Amino acid sequence: MSMSVNTNKSAMLALQNLTKTNFELGTVQNRINTGLKVAGAKDNSSVYAIAQNMRGDVGALNAVMQSTSRAISVTDVALSAGEAISDLLVEMKERTVAANDASLDTASRNAINEDFQALLRQIQTITVNAGFDGANLINGSLTNGLTVLADADASNTMTVSSENLSLGGTIITMTSGTSVATEASASTALVQLNESITNVNASLARLGSMGKQLETHHMFLGKLQDQFVAGIGNLVDADLAVESARLQSLQVKQQLGIQALSIANQQPQSILSLFQ
Repeated sequence: MSMSVNTNKSAMLALQNLTKTNFELGTVQNRINTGLKVAGAKDNSSVYAIAQNMRGDVGALNAVMQSTSRAISVTDVALSAGEAISDLLVEMKERTVAANDASLDTASRNAINEDFQALLRQIQTITVNAGFDGANLINGSLTNGLTVLADADASNTMTVSSENLSLGGTIITMTSGTSVATEASASTALVQLNESITNVNASLARLGSMGKQLETHHMFLGKLQDQFVAGIGNLVDADLAVESARLQSLQVKQQLGIQALSIANQQPQSILSLFQ
């Protein structure tokens, strides 16, 4: 190999290798800093695009889970209110059966009727106040039920049917004017009450079934989201144990490259000995 002070091929080669080592070292350090082997499109464009699409799905699932969480809360409030109403109806049946006793005097019958009316008013109060976040499933305000998002594409929905437990409806047939003040009215009220108890229990069964379905779907969405997050991690997360080993190796290569460049830069100095 010719000796020249203008061109030092050994130094150029050493510099190229050192530059490559420094680039690889920077890549490893970035992976260690971010924990990602694919932090941007320049690292791996196809993997980055796939990961971004999956991140979009994860974000969409967050919205779906919020929707199902709200629906679960609305349904739970409606169920609690419905169960309270069912208990009141059972208590009212006790009063109504007592009012069917022909031997009752007027004072006793009036006392029973007052209790009966108080329980009716309590049913009205519970029905009106059984809402959550503006949604009430048992007062007849949601004629089309409660619609809930079911998937990340917002293409499928779930619907929780409303159950109108207001007085004078198709479920609770008694009205605010229902009375047990007389034996005849008590007999009529007992028929309506038995029908109402059966209807309310059927309504609670429907609400409970839908509430269970919502909870099951919510749990599924959580598991699906976890799988998406794990899949993204498999695509873009760096193996820090591997990167740590590479870091040590590249640091040694960097030091050796600096020494090699230093040696190559000293080569032209040997030309001086030819002109002594």
